[in-house]
Amino acid sequence: MKRILLLGACLLLVGATVVRADDTKDAWEKDCRKCHGAEGKGDTKMGKKLEVKDYSDAAVQAAMKDPEMIKAIKEGIKDKEGKDRMKAYGETYKDDQIKALVAYVRAFKK
Repeated sequence: MKRILLLGACLLLVGATVVRADDTKDAWEKDCRKCHGAEGKGDTKMGKKLEVKDYSDAAVQAAMKDPEMIKAIKEGIKDKEGKDRMKAYGETYKDDQIKALVAYVRAFKK
């Protein structure tokens, strides 16, 4: 009986992880892809205009720290004149979703 319960709990955990990965990909597609591109290269029309970083570049990834990325997602990014370069998503996503987005970006590194 214990084995069945343990197996059931493991299956639920795996199922929740798969849903979370799908949710993160959906969030990327909905809110990030327009500028950062499907593969994080920033090679979209808007990404080029805003000069976003190429997240597939190992050097770019090494320079980015997780807390900075989390802050950027939560609070957005402004230019020198105070104009939004990236919208803030702190009210859109919970902390665990933001951390999942950071992990998603990390996966772009080649």
